[in-house]
Amino acid sequence: MHPPESSVLWARMVDTQTPPPASRGGGTFLLDFFRTRPWAKRAVSIVSALLLIAGVALLAYPFATNLYQNRLQDKLSKQLASPSLKQKYRNRAIGVGDSLTRIKMPAIHVDVVVVEGITPTALRAGAGHYPQTPLPCEKGNVAIAGHRTTYGKPFADIDQLRVGDQIELDTPVGGCVYQLQRAPFVVDKSDLSVLNQSNDKTLTLTSCHPKGSAAKRIIVKAVWVKDLQGA
Repeated sequence: MHPPESSVLWARMVDTQTPPPASRGGGTFLLDFFRTRPWAKRAVSIVSALLLIAGVALLAYPFATNLYQNRLQDKLSKQLASPSLKQKYRNRAIGVGDSLTRIKMPAIHVDVVVVEGITPTALRAGAGHYPQTPLPCEKGNVAIAGHRTTYGKPFADIDQLRVGDQIELDTPVGGCVYQLQRAPFVVDKSDLSVLNQSNDKTLTLTSCHPKGSAAKRIIVKAVWVKDLQGA
């Protein structure tokens, strides 16, 4: 006995509506791929875990360095006030990483101890003095580098300094005040002319620009306006 014609037509319709294996969606293909290859599934899981760890690390790194800098600043503040450092300063025997001066920028709420040297280790303090430049408040171009996004990020907002803003440097033997006569500006990272010496008492601050990048350098230039008691 032959099946009813309607049953034959229905079977044909169902058969024509079922896509062949080669035309199925990518999702089905991936499911089949991972089902038949357990190692691939494990590899994807490992890569996903590594990406997650890397993302967390990137977010935690600035926080960790800032916490480290806060603790280091406490130690450096005590060293800056010690009689032994005062004597080393007078003898020009300050070592790399030692406290050198305190920099204050009231306009952007900065008050941190600057160490001697600009090595990566020294700059964990947040800011460091270029050793080839004069000591703070002396004749010539005093230069200091600082972080903008890590290790306390003391120079995070130096781009907000304006003409007329003052910068104070306090050393173990006295201090002085500098004042901006031009707005902060940006130079190429290879431009070292900003460190050139001058016949006057000047101050140069340098940091990376933009924040989170070392593509450029942002520069702050200020001139001496007065000495503080004891300088």
